[in-house]
Amino acid sequence: MTDTSGAAISLDEAVQQTRSGDVWLFRGGTGADRAIQLATNAPVNHVALAVVIDDLPPMMWHAELGKRLLDLWTGTHHRGAQLHDLRAAVLRWTRARNQRVWLRQLSPEVGPEADGAMLTTIARWNGTSFPSTATLAWRWATGRSDVPRLPVPAEWSRQEQAEVTYCAELAAITYEAMGVLGTGRPTNWYDPGRFWSGDTLPLNDGWSLGNEVEVLIDEADRRG
Repeated sequence: MTDTSGAAISLDEAVQQTRSGDVWLFRGGTGADRAIQLATNAPVNHVALAVVIDDLPPMMWHAELGKRLLDLWTGTHHRGAQLHDLRAAVLRWTRARNQRVWLRQLSPEVGPEADGAMLTTIARWNGTSFPSTATLAWRWATGRSDVPRLPVPAEWSRQEQAEVTYCAELAAITYEAMGVLGTGRPTNWYDPGRFWSGDTLPLNDGWSLGNEVEVLIDEADRRG
């Protein structure tokens, strides 16, 4: 995929080209979307990560309030951290919620070790509740300190430290586990806008994210 700001591709092209760890960003104009953008001071209201394993259809790992789509990890419908069919998730967000969508591609392509870490994170965090807007704002606000967090004992799973998680926090947790993101910040320091190119994302050396490429949804897909 060409790393060119302002570029646009179709949903089918984006699904075909996406790889594990690629960032999907969403911006909507509903009251709930604007509340999240305002609560986290972010230009977008949702961030998700692509999960592409072997010959399986691309999937999307994210945290959301809805439960309309089947969680492919548990085979159930539930709120919170979920693993969805990627194309179905994008269409759900663009049809019912009228969102604009962008893709940022992670480089280099992740290997088996990072893929394994991603799957382990999904196993640990799947089903974790999504916070209310007020709780989301509080969690984000309490993570804004510039002081690096204290080390966490290795034997603790991150799930033992929080009963709720929002989308950007889940993306950060997953990136940390994959070795893509540094661990010097608390995960609730992140908001969806941190994953937008206009902000600073403290990636580890050797990793980079391309510019946003807008994913265009044609009218047939938008109508369903």
